[in-house]
Amino acid sequence: MRPRIDPSWEAPLAHAFEAPGMATLHAFLDAEAAAGKAVFPPATDRFRALELTPLDAVRVVILGQDPYHGPGQAHGLSFSVRPGVKVPPSLANIYREMTTDLGIPAPRHGFLEAWARAGVLLLNTVMTVESGRAASHRAQGWEAFTDAVIRAVAAKPDPVVFLLWGAHAQRKAAFVRTVDRGGNHLVLAAPHPSPLSAYKGWFGSRPFSRANAFLIAHGAAPIDWRLPPAP
Repeated sequence: MRPRIDPSWEAPLAHAFEAPGMATLHAFLDAEAAAGKAVFPPATDRFRALELTPLDAVRVVILGQDPYHGPGQAHGLSFSVRPGVKVPPSLANIYREMTTDLGIPAPRHGFLEAWARAGVLLLNTVMTVESGRAASHRAQGWEAFTDAVIRAVAAKPDPVVFLLWGAHAQRKAAFVRTVDRGGNHLVLAAPHPSPLSAYKGWFGSRPFSRANAFLIAHGAAPIDWRLPPAP
């Protein structure tokens, strides 16, 4: 059964959903469940980013690596956790840079749904993970699917900023025609905001102000990066 996504994604991603690799991926996920393994996020949340952010509304893509692998954390939006869940270290570093970059105080929660509804596609290169095992679902088929998502966004005629955080995310830059390559988009690559790499160039990268400056310069509305209180 096709997952619930915004209708704007249906035609651009039809070939990706129907590709043989997707059937192989589903078989792998079914086998993981049959083996009693906990997989995050839950099946109902795996395509949440494509449900909340219509293709025609995307102005910024935040691309990470794979979901949080702790119980109760991942819910289908990269770097986000639901209200009441402790802010993970990577997101704490994102907030720290946001405060430095824009002067916005860090919220007391990690729920990023407001960004998703404002046109920020919160995606991971790999969209599931086994509990307690980071990167455990790489090379199982998700990469081809998220390639298709990035290609669909890159085909938009209006400007989009691609924030590619970490080496795995940065591989998707090959699908994006930037302004300096005759296109209309911007790629801002940086290390992953994880504590393992944030001090290697993530801090000081100013992704939020640079993204908004590009959008404004190309006639698009900037993103309001302020997050409301958790619901």
